[in-house]
Amino acid sequence: MRFRMKGGPYRLRWRGKELSLILIVLVCATILVWTWDRSPVLTSSLPSKNQLLQLSPEHKSHVREDISTSIQREVINNEEEHHVDKMPSTDTAESSSEFETFPIQKKEEETEKHKYSPKREKTGVVKSGSSSTQIEETNNVILGEKASEQEDKKVENQACNYAKGKWVIDDRRPLYSGFGCKQWLAPMWACRLMQRQDFAFEKLRWQPKDCEMEEFEGSKFFKRMQDKTLAFVGDSLGRQQFQSLMCMITAGKDSPNVQDVGKEYGLVKPPGGKRPNGWAYRFPSTNTTVLYYWSASLCDLEPLNVRDPHTEYAMHLDRPPAFLRQFLHKIDVLVLNTGHHWNRGKLKANRWVMYVGGVPNNNRKIADMGGAKNFTIHSTIKWINSQLPKHPHLKAFYRSISPRHFVNGDWNTGGSCDNTSPMSIGKEVLQEESSDYSAASAVRGTGVELLDVTALSQVRDEGHISRFSITASPGVQDCLHWCLPGVPDTWNEILFAQI
Repeated sequence: MRFRMKGGPYRLRWRGKELSLILIVLVCATILVWTWDRSPVLTSSLPSKNQLLQLSPEHKSHVREDISTSIQREVINNEEEHHVDKMPSTDTAESSSEFETFPIQKKEEETEKHKYSPKREKTGVVKSGSSSTQIEETNNVILGEKASEQEDKKVENQACNYAKGKWVIDDRRPLYSGFGCKQWLAPMWACRLMQRQDFAFEKLRWQPKDCEMEEFEGSKFFKRMQDKTLAFVGDSLGRQQFQSLMCMITAGKDSPNVQDVGKEYGLVKPPGGKRPNGWAYRFPSTNTTVLYYWSASLCDLEPLNVRDPHTEYAMHLDRPPAFLRQFLHKIDVLVLNTGHHWNRGKLKANRWVMYVGGVPNNNRKIADMGGAKNFTIHSTIKWINSQLPKHPHLKAFYRSISPRHFVNGDWNTGGSCDNTSPMSIGKEVLQEESSDYSAASAVRGTGVELLDVTALSQVRDEGHISRFSITASPGVQDCLHWCLPGVPDTWNEILFAQI
């Protein structure tokens, strides 16, 4: 009994300690559970039911594939974005077919992230989940459809051979009235004001073979040439092209607001002269200037004795016209031509003496008319090409020679061109190379482009002024110049498509 009495208190104390420990454990467990429920950090650290489940080998394989695919997509997307960043800032772009998923971020972070990346089209589909909300966006580079179409047309225009094609009848022609356009069209080239009765030639339009040529509109021209200057430099055929363009851009209507700016280019009538060496007109609404400078030989002419009105002129075959050297920096589109003044009769009548290197020419190869012309064309184009890096805004063309159609003689020996029926000698041109070999060889390898009009004009013998000229001597026909409206309008349509 004593033993039990002595051991009783000890047992009670031990049980009291056990109860205290149990109570402490229960309190701690309660606190821990309460803390887990309240703390998102601890909650997120708990494994989910799915994660507690053991994955089968098949599931493990899918997970590895998903991770691998995710890494591969990230690499591809990084490479694509790097490629897009390398591309120049043009309106042509490529769209990505990959999708990326990003967590929602603050606006400032998104702005900083895409600050230097290309503009993208977002399809923000918001998905709600148990633990986070995600946004799915498509990284498609926006295509500027309008600009892309213009770029496609530009590429097509560059690849198009406008010299190949055929003449077709188009009732929408001509682009201006031969009775009108009196402000720009010289009466000696306005066949509607002559005795000619057949004007079917005015209804023809040139159709390139494998491409569409842009429809000419005055409004398009002025928009394209805003704050720019277009200059024709050449012979009387260049003057015809100049007058044709003036009629085309004004639709043959009077333009009282046009400004005569010839003085800015030194185009004034010299003392005792019949007319200035050219004309320059500015359209103030778009600040567009169109000018013509007469340079039949396309080389520099210098009087040997300025005090003698009957002096000879040094014809510097290796120098471009002084006009170009002085005003090239003001020109944005340049159209050059020469050809029909390269004969002994013209040189003698104009008192022109060939010079090379600042002295009279003694090279027999160049002394030949054909050789002298080719040498001059190559020299002038070579000089223009050397100036292009200095004037990156300049686009230069050399127009191939306009064909003559004299039959049974020349202009002064009874030659004629009596045909008035369109397409009687042909209507289609299929040759790949230019008919003007000198022009084609001169521009080859340069930044000067060829405005090739020779072959397409060759089949238009009915389009000349012919016997209806009001300025020619009796019995002399003009089978060199063209009726306007007429073939030179097509030259300008092709020019317009290339600028």
